[in-house]
Amino acid sequence: MKKKNNKVNAAILVIGDEILSGRTQESNVSFISKWLNDRCGISVDEVRIIPDIKKKIINNILVLHKNFNYVFTTGGIGPTHDDITAESISKAFKKKYEYHSEAFKILEGYYGKKNFNDGRKKMAKMPKGSSLILNPSSAAPGFKINNVFCLPGVPSILKSMIENCTNYLKTGNKKLSLTLNVQTVESNIAKELGIIQKKFKDVVIGSYPFFRLGKVGVSIVLRSSNKKKLNKCSKNINNVLKQKRVKFLKYNLTK
Repeated sequence: MKKKNNKVNAAILVIGDEILSGRTQESNVSFISKWLNDRCGISVDEVRIIPDIKKKIINNILVLHKNFNYVFTTGGIGPTHDDITAESISKAFKKKYEYHSEAFKILEGYYGKKNFNDGRKKMAKMPKGSSLILNPSSAAPGFKINNVFCLPGVPSILKSMIENCTNYLKTGNKKLSLTLNVQTVESNIAKELGIIQKKFKDVVIGSYPFFRLGKVGVSIVLRSSNKKKLNKCSKNINNVLKQKRVKFLKYNLTK
């Protein structure tokens, strides 16, 4: 990884008609987001889901790559006619869409010359100047061009590849998460949480109701890269909850 910066962010662009139709359940976003924060200290600040349409891919890539340190795409780099992510990104960056010599050799060696058909050869095509993201599961590599990382849509394959992105990434400050589970309803603490949130600008306070084991409660989740401010904010919330005689169910700090 490269030298650490205080704030590094990313966007995720999910590409695929099958996601929008509901045929395939999306699970890559939560995995990538958690991996980026926990492993690299990079926060995901935006997620978009779009169909397999060249114009939409091009327009979204051009916007996201200018507004975020990194962009991660999933889907559309396979062997079929509707796998158009690599070609679309080539057009977005005005790069030649061509065979990557190393990717071609990897795939030819994996399938063998006899079985290395046109569809499989297509997976070696990408924007000129791309760096490979190696694939230990099924050989077909992803690629990086500028600040855009292109990964497959199959979750198991994506998970096996993502660690190979680290050499291209600069790290940021990891966010800590602290959760208070309390037995109350949101409306009972909403005003107080709003006041505390204004006081602690560097801490994000989330409120999430739940019904568990016959108990109605709220999970108050605090997130910040500053541990001291996180703890100070939690003490303020604890004091308010105790004053209101709210019952605590759980307390933990996740690094």
